[in-house]
Amino acid sequence: MNKTIGFIGSGNMGQAMINGLLESGIVDKEMVIASAKTEGTINQVSERYGIKVYSDNNELAKRSDYLILAVKPYMHQDVLEDIKGNLKKGAIVITVGAGITLDFLKNNLPEGTRYLKAMPNTPAMVGEGMTAIAVDQEFENEEMEEILSIFRTFGRVEIVEENKMDGVTAVAGSSPAYVYMLIEAMADAAVLQGLQRKQAYTFAAQAVLGAARMVLETGIHPGELKDKVCSPGGTTIEAVTTLEREGFRSAVMEAMKSCADKSRSMSK
Repeated sequence: MNKTIGFIGSGNMGQAMINGLLESGIVDKEMVIASAKTEGTINQVSERYGIKVYSDNNELAKRSDYLILAVKPYMHQDVLEDIKGNLKKGAIVITVGAGITLDFLKNNLPEGTRYLKAMPNTPAMVGEGMTAIAVDQEFENEEMEEILSIFRTFGRVEIVEENKMDGVTAVAGSSPAYVYMLIEAMADAAVLQGLQRKQAYTFAAQAVLGAARMVLETGIHPGELKDKVCSPGGTTIEAVTTLEREGFRSAVMEAMKSCADKSRSMSK
């Protein structure tokens, strides 16, 4: 890809994306730039990734073909107000801020500027992210493929309608927290059964990782995969029966509904 990719903001998500791009090799190191507020962050990112890091967002905006806003949602308006007069001609602006809408971008960017919304999740930090992208404009096939390729460097990506983004928040954006709670509960139960704490976390985390890969790589319905583990009268169906009795599935569904409702209210 012969395009300059700029990141306004060099926090955890920004650095996860930068790392994915550089590890993938789809762009040369010289084509990835970033900005940061503090001298400490500027030096840290520059030394860790070997890229140019600016203290002035406008210097970044002038050079970026793809400009990724990796700052907190509340900072978007001030950042866009600051840089809108210095955007590179033809630049595409991409926000990864939760609750930032396409209408917000349209209303805070110069007329004719192209933009889109992306929602990656924190497993992007280990190359296993899940990103949703929403657009309301036309992009050339080559441009869209380049955009998708950026997000594929640290996981999977799907295009969705913007009105589905609250559901994406519930099923992907916030869901790592639910899974961490599951892993923690499984590990606690394993410790109760006599396993060492470190081993318990390894067993629980690897089981979740393996089960997830089975769903993604086999294409088999999760219910069918569950059935394959449940031998008649066996240990697994005993556990599944207890989970059903305790409302496991309904608790997850209610939690995700609460998450989506909160996301919807924040977007307003």
